[in-house]
Amino acid sequence: VQLQASGGGLVQPGGSLRLSCTASGSTLDRYSIGWFRQAPGKEREGVSSIRSDGLSTNYADSVKGRFTISRDNAKNVVYLQMNSLEPEDTAVYYCAAVLGISRSLYGANYNYWGQGTLVTVSS
Repeated sequence: VQLQASGGGLVQPGGSLRLSCTASGSTLDRYSIGWFRQAPGKEREGVSSIRSDGLSTNYADSVKGRFTISRDNAKNVVYLQMNSLEPEDTAVYYCAAVLGISRSLYGANYNYWGQGTLVTVSS
């Protein structure tokens, strides 16, 4: 499966963005999806994940209550709705996939990675 993250951009603090992770080469309904981010000079961080069946999600403490992950398997896309954005959310965001059921926020558990999309939160 090939993944592509999109939807990043420049947003003011308190604003919102919706990221999309689209797939080609395979249907996404067999894959659990994770969103990760990497800020300049920092290690990659797991942000959120959703099981292949969509029945369970997971969030890093830093984004709980502000970010929402969802999926539309019919459209082969996973979304990350980001609200109340803070400058600390500035990073390149990546989506990743693993075959089967997983809620992991550890990047090493994912086999397929897309190109990232840059999110900049600044006034």
